[in-house]
Amino acid sequence: MRVRAKRLSQVQVEQFTLAGYSVAGEESVIVAPELDCVFDIGKCPREALNVNHVLLSHGHTDHSAGLPYYFAQRDFQGIEGGTALVPAKLVAPLEELMAVWGRIDGSLPPHKLIGMSPGDDYQIRRDLTARAFKTQHRPNSLGYSLIDVRNKLKAEFQDLTGPQIVELKTKGVEITDRVEVPLVTYLGDTAPANYSDLPFVAEAKALLIECTFFDAEHADRARQGRHLHVDDLPGVLEGMNNEHIIIIHVTRRTNMSAARKLLRSRLDADTLKRVTFLMDRRHVEED
Repeated sequence: MRVRAKRLSQVQVEQFTLAGYSVAGEESVIVAPELDCVFDIGKCPREALNVNHVLLSHGHTDHSAGLPYYFAQRDFQGIEGGTALVPAKLVAPLEELMAVWGRIDGSLPPHKLIGMSPGDDYQIRRDLTARAFKTQHRPNSLGYSLIDVRNKLKAEFQDLTGPQIVELKTKGVEITDRVEVPLVTYLGDTAPANYSDLPFVAEAKALLIECTFFDAEHADRARQGRHLHVDDLPGVLEGMNNEHIIIIHVTRRTNMSAARKLLRSRLDADTLKRVTFLMDRRHVEED
């Protein structure tokens, strides 16, 4: 019997990579190494261990089970730090989980849990911010956008010399405007919603969007589980200007050839050319 090792799919988006594995009910984890973040943690693949920030959308085990392992294995390997941004109401139960696992394992690994609520920002680094927003799945579930933050010299100061600008700064004059460039947005699991109303979602270079169900007879299952069905995509994607739309969280029972055909019948040509499946074979590098 031939046993195939699981590999992460990789999608390149300009200056950063999105590498992950996302199958509904099994595991969801998307690593963005250049951005030092991982969206959800799944079972914590080794590629996630050197990334310092976990952005957890909700507590379902296919999205969160690897969190204790993430902290424990980093401690074992001598990797300092490690922070998980989690829905605020999950902080207490996750602390309990870590404490129980510490008793099972024999030691409690260093860990840092930051409670996030819709609208909260967390500085990943000086020029990069993670912003949380409400999603329509579990109570308190979150999506995240990673935003490149730049300071641009105000137009009225463009013609000043360096010494003149320094003089203004010493006087406390605000000489720059904050400019936000959204890089990637992760919706996590969600029912239909008007996410295009959020500019940092609609204008992100890459959008990671679930579409769990494609079969017509699974529309009710999508509603019950608060997931997206292929029939929901046109409405959810209306107004989205993302250059890359990456579909994740498809069920294993889905026939991918049939799913592509359904997309072609549901989406307009402009949207369709921006869409890809994370788990498409062409995104898996071969040795």
